[in-house]
Amino acid sequence: MVQTTDARGTVRRLVALLRPERARITLMLCSTVLSVAMTVYGPRLLGRATDLIVEGLARTEGLDRVALRSTLLTAAAIYVIGASLSWLVAYLMHGVVNRSMARLRGQVEDKVHRLPLSHVDRTPRGDLLSRVTNDIDNLAQSLQMSVSQALNQVLMITGVLVMMLWISPILALFAVLLIPTSIKLVRVIMARSRTRFGAQWRHTGELNSIVEESFTGHSLVKVFGRQAEVEARFAEVNDELYDASWRAQFIVGTTQPSVMFLGNLNYLVVAVVGSLRITSGAMTIGELQAFIQYSRLFTQPLTALASMMNMLQSGLASAERVFELLDAPDEDPDPSVEDAPALPVVRGRVEFDGVSFSYSPDSKLIEDLSLVAEPGQTIAIVGPTGAGKTTLVNLIMRFYEIDGGSITLDGIDIRELRREQLREKIGMVLQDTWLFEGTIWDNLRYGDLDAPDEAVLAAARAAYVDRFVHTLPDGYETVVDEDGGNLSAGEKQLLTIARAFLNDPSILILDEATSSVDTRTEVLIQEAMAALRSQRTSFVIAHRLSTIRDADTILMMEDGRIVEQGSHEELIEARGAYFRLYQSQFSAPVVDVDEELPPTSGTGGPPGPGGPGGGPPPMRPPGA
Repeated sequence: MVQTTDARGTVRRLVALLRPERARITLMLCSTVLSVAMTVYGPRLLGRATDLIVEGLARTEGLDRVALRSTLLTAAAIYVIGASLSWLVAYLMHGVVNRSMARLRGQVEDKVHRLPLSHVDRTPRGDLLSRVTNDIDNLAQSLQMSVSQALNQVLMITGVLVMMLWISPILALFAVLLIPTSIKLVRVIMARSRTRFGAQWRHTGELNSIVEESFTGHSLVKVFGRQAEVEARFAEVNDELYDASWRAQFIVGTTQPSVMFLGNLNYLVVAVVGSLRITSGAMTIGELQAFIQYSRLFTQPLTALASMMNMLQSGLASAERVFELLDAPDEDPDPSVEDAPALPVVRGRVEFDGVSFSYSPDSKLIEDLSLVAEPGQTIAIVGPTGAGKTTLVNLIMRFYEIDGGSITLDGIDIRELRREQLREKIGMVLQDTWLFEGTIWDNLRYGDLDAPDEAVLAAARAAYVDRFVHTLPDGYETVVDEDGGNLSAGEKQLLTIARAFLNDPSILILDEATSSVDTRTEVLIQEAMAALRSQRTSFVIAHRLSTIRDADTILMMEDGRIVEQGSHEELIEARGAYFRLYQSQFSAPVVDVDEELPPTSGTGGPPGPGGPGGGPPPMRPPGA
């Protein structure tokens, strides 16, 4: 992953993100300049009003009420206009930031869909969610609180300094000396706080990962009694987050008191020197009053800027995490729509030719694998855990890119096809089910959003979803949550099978698709799948060998290689790896395939794993 650690580079990218809002930002800048000018000129008018009062008391004619009234009304109008412009600036700024963050969220969403599956596998899900939500929210808050205010305060400092130079260049010199000292102080604090804020948001992502993982697997944590371990891990990361947050906030918290202390020293010097100048006749009381107001106005922006710069550090830390995600390598690009070959009718011939693949360069998983699946054939893939069975079908779907060799569909290299073009021809049912929050009907229709209602009902009946749906209070309108917690594991699996029925694919991939259903339902589903597999090329991954006896070809895989292939009968007769796997599953001698299988009931011997008689259970092909 590309590391975006250069603060200047991060700021440049944020500026580029704000570029579409140029017109509004220009209006905001003009409004800010006018607002600051009004605010800065106000104390000068109030000082003039004070001088009018003092002069009136000293003159025999008395107070010039007309001039005083005009000055005060002008000052009031200026303050009202300045406040209105400040409101307009805040309104514009919120709109600019929220629209920019909406675009950034859109970019992140598009990026997530372009990420290769290998990147998603390596990144904790909670950390990924934290970058998409927490970090973008923190960046938005930092921009809203700092950017417009920073501009306002910089202009305020400039305007106040001009007015102070106008009133008394000598006193203004003391105020100017405050600027480099404050800047040096803020730079030192920013350098230390930036790393702390980065650690704070990194630990926030880790904490989100723990919470998301423990809540998702809450029942498993309870079953194995691992609450103490989860709580200990949570406490450890929570303490790290607390430590990083405390240090970051403490460093930031020292900024305002430090700048205020410098400002108070400046205020003391101005009061003493100004009083001496009044006694010498170099200044009037009104001028000193205005200068003291400007002195306060001059200190406040410096204090606010110090706080905002450190808040901006938090935002930049979050921005770096978001840009790291945006800079992650995309999956290999698809050919353009014009360059991709057409697939009007897919016959379903799939060929692996010398395919090599590994998840990491140091350890090869599949090497020089070759096989051919003819149209309409059912290819069963069996083997021990880690043999590469699921990886094999993931390569067909292009979830991962192969390192060598080629995979062709009807003679076309699948890398020449667009991913959606390939995947719309393939139906896949996984052992791990996933439902979206919505009704059962919505989850069924996900297989084909344009399918008519009759087709959805037909798919539900074919997968025996219709049978259990009518036992639910709201039928097909029953709302399921995102993990389908109000449905059993078997019911969720039936829903995913119905999706595949509705999709009507040319190639079917079944990865332990009936592992969570009961035996009786499995028989019914096998019958339905036999009909679904008709005239389709099917790849079936199974651990229960009873479900794949009728496959045209069975591939026995070990360590990423096909060590045997053939029909069930051929592999049993060969007495090789498949035979040993079959024997280990049923823990009994295998009868000759031509012999009559023993009955399922009786008292012909001690009970065994395979049945009352100790032999293997009868193996019925689907539909028998």
